[in-house]
Amino acid sequence: MMIPIAKPIIEEDERAAILEVLESGQMAQGPKVKAFEEAFASKFDVPYAIAISSGTAALHIAMLAHGIGLGDEVLTTPFSFVASANAALFVGAKPVFCDIEPDYYTIDPREIEVRITPLTKAIVVVHLYGQACDVDTISQIAQEHGLILIEDAAQAHGATLNDLPVGSWGTACYSFYPTKNMTTIEGGMITTHDPKIADRARMLRNHGSRERYVHESLGYNLRMTDIQAAIGLVQLSKLDGWNKQRRANAEFLTEHLSQLPGIRIPQVRPNATHVFHQYTIRIETRDVVAEQLREQGIGFGIHYPIPLYAQPLYRELGYVATLQETEAACREVLSLPVHPALSREDLQQIVSVVSSLEGIPLSL
Repeated sequence: MMIPIAKPIIEEDERAAILEVLESGQMAQGPKVKAFEEAFASKFDVPYAIAISSGTAALHIAMLAHGIGLGDEVLTTPFSFVASANAALFVGAKPVFCDIEPDYYTIDPREIEVRITPLTKAIVVVHLYGQACDVDTISQIAQEHGLILIEDAAQAHGATLNDLPVGSWGTACYSFYPTKNMTTIEGGMITTHDPKIADRARMLRNHGSRERYVHESLGYNLRMTDIQAAIGLVQLSKLDGWNKQRRANAEFLTEHLSQLPGIRIPQVRPNATHVFHQYTIRIETRDVVAEQLREQGIGFGIHYPIPLYAQPLYRELGYVATLQETEAACREVLSLPVHPALSREDLQQIVSVVSSLEGIPLSL
């Protein structure tokens, strides 16, 4: 039986919450959305949370709310899901790619500093795999140069750096896709400390309207439903426990895999809490190993095999780049199951299979 790379956990209390909304008759953006926003803001110690239809929509709305647009440059990472860079394209801006830190896979602050130009308007950081980037340093860079900071926290619900939750430094965007650390099936959230950004985001998600049938600007229908929010409220209450289990699963994998030659285990940034959305190892013979895992029934993921600047879309836009650490990571990363639905037997099976694989080099 296949051990999946991810497994959403939907239990009886989520089902009951859905039925409660269905029976209420208030299924569009309503009281459950408001309650979810308030609970999310409280949990992550921010004054404003704005529920959105997806994580990608959250990034799009955040760009618009900050006034990023045509002619602006947005510094970001090429080692991420495509939405983090595409959000700049949505508003007519230009993504400018910076290489990553090899130990943590997140954007390198030194790369940011050398790529700032008079056209630079914003920095979009990605807290990848459940770990905070060096957002303290990057926030200082943003302040020194008068740049907007947007945190893509789609994979980092509950992650911290220096005892502060991700999202504490800039406008943050979360995803609640089914494979995330918590889900609303589809959905997203924007958090911010700025009341003007919060107000504009709420207006933009709702056809540019603050008052019914009064439309102040071009807006969108990117609202969250009460059904999604009801699921989110239940999931939010379980997030800490699930993240604790993810960390425990990661500790088990690290304990048993760290001595294997040819495998580089995940590194945790000092003073950070990693919530292990993914448990990502590095192997020079990644593709050979992946095929063996498939044959042995162990789910895996390759996050991500192609730098964003090498995607067909970006090649067509004229991007030509070779960023050394990004290219190496794309060749070598392999994610193993770490989700909280894994049993001890599942973890032992993963370790047993990885330990017996052939074709792993003696060193990395």
